[in-house]
Amino acid sequence: MTTQTIDRSTDLSQALDKLGPDETLKYNSDYLRGHIASDLLDRITGGVTFASNKLMKFHGIYQQDDRDIRDERRRQKLEPALTFMVRVRLPGGVCTPEQWLKIDKLAQAHGGNTIRLTTRQTFQFHWIVKEDIKPTIEGLHDVLLDTIAACGDDSRGVMATADPADSDIHAEVAELSKQLSDHIIPKTRAYHEIWYGEERVATSENEEPFYGKQYLPRKFKIGFVVPPSNDIDVYTQDLGFIAVTGPNGVEGFNVTIGGGMGRTDNEPKTYPRLADVVGFIPKDRLLACADAVMGVQRDYGNRVVRARARFKYTIDDKGLDFIKSEIEQRMGAPFEPARPFELTTNGDGFGWRQTDRGMWNYGLFIANGRVSDLPGRDIMTGLREIAKVLSGNLRLTPNQNLIIAGVAPEDKPQIEALLAKHGLAESDKTSSLRLNSIACVALPTCPLAMAEAERYLPDLITKIEAILEQNGLAQEPITIRMSGCPNGCSRPYVSEIALTGRAPSKYNLYLGGGFHGERLNSLYAENIGEERILEILSEKLSAYANERAPGERFGDFVTRTIDRERAA
Repeated sequence: MTTQTIDRSTDLSQALDKLGPDETLKYNSDYLRGHIASDLLDRITGGVTFASNKLMKFHGIYQQDDRDIRDERRRQKLEPALTFMVRVRLPGGVCTPEQWLKIDKLAQAHGGNTIRLTTRQTFQFHWIVKEDIKPTIEGLHDVLLDTIAACGDDSRGVMATADPADSDIHAEVAELSKQLSDHIIPKTRAYHEIWYGEERVATSENEEPFYGKQYLPRKFKIGFVVPPSNDIDVYTQDLGFIAVTGPNGVEGFNVTIGGGMGRTDNEPKTYPRLADVVGFIPKDRLLACADAVMGVQRDYGNRVVRARARFKYTIDDKGLDFIKSEIEQRMGAPFEPARPFELTTNGDGFGWRQTDRGMWNYGLFIANGRVSDLPGRDIMTGLREIAKVLSGNLRLTPNQNLIIAGVAPEDKPQIEALLAKHGLAESDKTSSLRLNSIACVALPTCPLAMAEAERYLPDLITKIEAILEQNGLAQEPITIRMSGCPNGCSRPYVSEIALTGRAPSKYNLYLGGGFHGERLNSLYAENIGEERILEILSEKLSAYANERAPGERFGDFVTRTIDRERAA
């Protein structure tokens, strides 16, 4: 037992009136029921109350409005054009053809004829009006999908390395991600009552034996990675599991804790943080480990200041040694020393590749995860036609792309023909910079966005590609990520080039992240526009082309030269 004195003035041990307002809201919500059901019936407004909006996040739903027309509607004294984003829980990003076709059908009916693939390997519907939320969730239920805990102060969707090159290992890890996701989601029956119309059953049992009435202090992110790929950016997760394999498959996991991307501009007490590797666990201790880690955050996390409520701050405030000791006590066993591992990339593979079982996978590049039909590239229609004949599955990647997986050799010509017919056959032919890009949704739907991301990054990349071409770097793999605000949904702070929104057309520029996500980048310039962004990148890319060491990545070069500049 540890004898260390720990400050508990901001955690669950305190009286409710000493904690932040979100804690009271959760406590009094009747296990996430609140007044959601009655708010959905109110046809006077297209939205819901403040409290219901907060609680609906635990159900995977965000209220949003069209910010492109917000000012005009305000001038006309109209309510904002309120709609909802609905996010699916999809552990490991594994989707059957039947599920894909249902997602496609729901998007056509309720979601503006578009689907968004996210950086956490799942689907988001946008533009769903209030009366269509329930039909959408009922439709998902038809194919055994739900939106439970896709948002809110709970454990979010569990990620897993997407590309099943080693079929048995990746299949096992994907299944473990599903088992863990099913284990850690809230157990309240509120979801089934509100969205499926089930009757409430009187019971004396505790509805939330793990979460309790106040759930977690903030969101909690978990992911599995299979080396050498770090496509989930394991060091950015609150809890990460790095697979250690042997002759009989997965032997266990190296465990990482305390990663997180979010920060707030001009708030030095908020910052991105990379996770620490704390040791190894055998495979049979997986659920116990997750319970222990989440339990420590539940009990010790900051519930007074939400900006400091993520697990990374709990670790830094209480100390890594204390947190590790608490986890081990709750797990009932100490961590073993971490096993050797190597991560070499955090990107995706594109085009056709064969697995160890002789099946074929096709890595399909989807710019910023936006599935819709474009001139010359019928992404939505093409994937619909492929899903109708696919005998394998579709795997959403953490980089907003898609893998058409498990294609038998005899079925490959048919899939190839459909890819060609719909303009999807040359995913690996675009620039390496574009293939290694990520952008969050940002405007017009995200209420937090201060600048464009998804709608702007493709055009900016075109201009950067010209600089790369001039310097003989056209096919040099460089990671670039853009977020419309500093919260970091696109995981920008581990990329080699990152832009986070500060104001319309203004961004903070970060440089020098590790190519496989092992190092945070550094702020290089604040609140700058496109002209200055391109000037800086032109200077840095030219220097990289002329002065880099053999095999040196752009992020490593920038870090080395910036450190040299600062030393001078």
